[in-house]
Amino acid sequence: MSYFERHDVLVSRDCPAVSIPYGAPVTIEAGCTATITQKLGGSYTVMVEGNLYRIEGVDADALGFESQDKPEVFVPELPLSEKTIEDAAWIVLSSVYDPEIPVDIVNLGLVYACHVTKTGPETFSITMEMTLTAPGCGMGTMIADEARYKLETIQGVEKAVVDLVWDPPWSRERMSESARLQLGML
Repeated sequence: MSYFERHDVLVSRDCPAVSIPYGAPVTIEAGCTATITQKLGGSYTVMVEGNLYRIEGVDADALGFESQDKPEVFVPELPLSEKTIEDAAWIVLSSVYDPEIPVDIVNLGLVYACHVTKTGPETFSITMEMTLTAPGCGMGTMIADEARYKLETIQGVEKAVVDLVWDPPWSRERMSESARLQLGML
């Protein structure tokens, strides 16, 4: 299903979610009808009674999909090096989405920097700087946490740190051409 294929599902059990755009945890009750508006990056954006919520893949069974209990380990090109880990980092970051925008954070231009440091013979740490489309975005911490979590699924990565920065401020010019095309901004 792409993000354009909206359809209704009956929520089969009480399901944890996060309200969009505020980022507050909520529970969607069993028996509610949810309209799936976006399924990208392993999470779901749903509309229930006019409000948007994000549901993580681990709770996909409540929407009638297979639950994604364990993250897949991303295996970078071997041998492991700072370069192969950085390349892998950009790949996994392209699977992180703002729940309101059907474009990944890399193509949105939200990722400002990704630094890899070797910490052992085959271990690395990653420090990433990212911003948000708006400083007051309530989903910012959740998006940053998801980026960190996914970076830590890369084979050989011991630790990832994601810093939210505001300088320089984000603007539409940071978006890739394909993202602007997809969002009708060309």
